Amino acid sequence: MSREIYEPVIGLEVHIQLLTNSKAFSADPAEFGAMPNTNISVISLGHPGTLPFFNKRVADFALRLGLACKSSITHENIFARKNYFYADLPKGYQITQDKTPICTGGSIRIKTADQTTRDIAITRIHMEEDAGKSMHDQDPYDSLIDLNRAGVPLLEMVSEPEIRNSEEAYAYLTEVRKLVRYLDICDGNMEEGSMRCDANISVRKKGETRFGTKVEVKNMNSIRNVQRAIEFEIDRQIALLESGGTISQETRSFDASQGNTFSLRSKETANDYRYFPEPDLCPLFIKAEDIERVKAAMPPLPEELYQNFVSTFGLSDYDATNLTDSKPVALYFNQLCSLTKNYKAAANWVMGPIKSYLNERALEMEAFPLAPEKIVELIQMIDQGQLNFSVASQKIFPILTENPASSALNIAGEQNLIQNSNSELINEWVQQALLKYPEKVLEYRSGKTGLLGLFMGEVMKLSQGKADPKLANTLVKAALDAR
Repeated sequence: MSREIYEPVIGLEVHIQLLTNSKAFSADPAEFGAMPNTNISVISLGHPGTLPFFNKRVADFALRLGLACKSSITHENIFARKNYFYADLPKGYQITQDKTPICTGGSIRIKTADQTTRDIAITRIHMEEDAGKSMHDQDPYDSLIDLNRAGVPLLEMVSEPEIRNSEEAYAYLTEVRKLVRYLDICDGNMEEGSMRCDANISVRKKGETRFGTKVEVKNMNSIRNVQRAIEFEIDRQIALLESGGTISQETRSFDASQGNTFSLRSKETANDYRYFPEPDLCPLFIKAEDIERVKAAMPPLPEELYQNFVSTFGLSDYDATNLTDSKPVALYFNQLCSLTKNYKAAANWVMGPIKSYLNERALEMEAFPLAPEKIVELIQMIDQGQLNFSVASQKIFPILTENPASSALNIAGEQNLIQNSNSELINEWVQQALLKYPEKVLEYRSGKTGLLGLFMGEVMKLSQGKADPKLANTLVKAALDAR
């Protein structure tokens, strides 16, 4: 088996569960975590004589995603019935879009392993409703069905088959999840099923233009598992072809505990869903003013913030990527930078003490107790020589987080932590340090310049951490270099 002569061809279908209060075609609650079969009504249960009505917020969320991906927006949207039988699809059909997806084209930009960027084209984004949930592991004899999810609004984003390895698939899904979180349309929690992915995978010999037979892998509950499933499936298909076998077009599932895929059902060359226009819903017309209204309310996007952090604030790719990974973190940092010009210090505070504080307490950025002005005060005190970073982060910051109404200056004063920049006093500490280690002075002067740290440590100890480290370093070096 040789991967060198084969090329994977991968397309991803991402189902994005929307953060609306109610379902797509009824007023039933769409909240996650309610008791089974409580967020239902005669409409979501598909009772005869009931009629759906459209939740306009679903269209607004679809427009947000389409605009963010630079997709084309469809003017006239017609809903369709997609007919297939699932035990957890009460009506026996799904209301979706067939011929007129609300968004077509556009792309998602990913960063590849060699740090270059590449755009993955999007085929379509369409609106539809979710099915319920069947549980086969709760009872030894029966499958249980929870219909709370039936009718919850989804956007399905279908990529072109342009992904060429599992790393690119991982990067693509990471960017999609980041984007929907920035847009506030989905929480992106794959473990809860609010973002789900089906991967279409085939392989072909390098240089060939015709696609191989694709296999669809479903039921993956994390981005990492999507990557693992793709890796396994590539190896499985190559091994099968190399042994003289053929690939069957089928739907498979991924067993995360075993790390392999297994067959669910064979797939015909074309699905006979018997699409036809939904007779109970009028066409939805998207007007230019609808697009402008949604565009005007769009939040800053990760790519836009990244470029600003790099070009305006002069941050490295590493810092900018880390800071834009989470929208609340990125916006907090952006606020800091509106209050201070020391952008690198602001980045260090966010990625250092602030993130450590949140991680230790399993908190999100929204729960951080300090306003940006409090961090800026610490930055300014360090810049003015009143504090060093070690004292500010290890002694003042913990007290400040427990007393958010206080100020860094007051805490520093109360704790006697204001840094000393008196050169005469610091020089006295320097002389005491040199007198304590006369043999080390000789070693330093004979070439062991690494001993500078020993004397600096002694000066900081004598000053109880209050000596200005920059000034102390200069004075220690000058004293050691003097003959």
